[in-house]
Amino acid sequence: MNSESGHVTIRQQPVLAKGTHTNPPHAASASMTFAWRSVLKVEHVPEQLGDVLAIPVIFTLMFTYLFGGALAGSTSAYLRFLLPGTLVMTVLLLTMYTGIGLNTDIATGVFDRYRSLPIWRPAPIIGALIGDVGRYLIASGLVVGLGLAMGYRANGGTTGVAAALGLILTFAFGLSWIWTTLGLVMRTPGAVMNIGVSVLFPLTMASNVFVDPDTTPGWLQTIIHVNPVSHLVTATRGLMDGTATAGQTAWVLIASAALAAVFAPLTMHLYARKG
Repeated sequence: MNSESGHVTIRQQPVLAKGTHTNPPHAASASMTFAWRSVLKVEHVPEQLGDVLAIPVIFTLMFTYLFGGALAGSTSAYLRFLLPGTLVMTVLLLTMYTGIGLNTDIATGVFDRYRSLPIWRPAPIIGALIGDVGRYLIASGLVVGLGLAMGYRANGGTTGVAAALGLILTFAFGLSWIWTTLGLVMRTPGAVMNIGVSVLFPLTMASNVFVDPDTTPGWLQTIIHVNPVSHLVTATRGLMDGTATAGQTAWVLIASAALAAVFAPLTMHLYARKG
């Protein structure tokens, strides 16, 4: 304050002191920011989940009430067999959206904007993968809720269901790296989706999601038994029923680690060279 004039003098200070610099966000902070962005996509564009969720929901309702009596003797018995499979199917179908979202960012120029930011370089990809876990949980909750409404009860209890979800999410995280790799090499988001549908639908249909492999022809049994989706479904059923073995869960964990070990470095290599 100027005592002679009685006026207050406002001294303007520079926003940043000379010679100082802002610190870039930490890797974890940047990744979580992009994870939140991925979750917000579901809020603003809920149809991203609608088309994928409609398939397992329809299959669960249709197969249970139309074929449950013929395939398992009763709808309740078949629902116990079917629900873990459609839960796996739901989450695996969602994994391809990681690559679709990444490819969309590249096509719209958002990818170039990320590269110009002073952030940890892999943050957009790691964040998208973390954010997708939120999508998987939302979808899983809807499928399990549908099953409970239809009368499904897990013998493994809440612990068994939680363990099954954890195993599915672990495998989905490893599988998602395949789609991030494709998202970086394909030209359009539609191409990524076409490949995703072409791969995931045969894998889920030619598995033990809907029927016992022993009821299928011999040549198809061979395909089902080597199908990784079948191993995941078997382990999921075991955990939800309280009958899982260490070997079943170990196979899925090893397969998940192998997928990440191969495709995560490949994704990061392509991402670093992109543009």
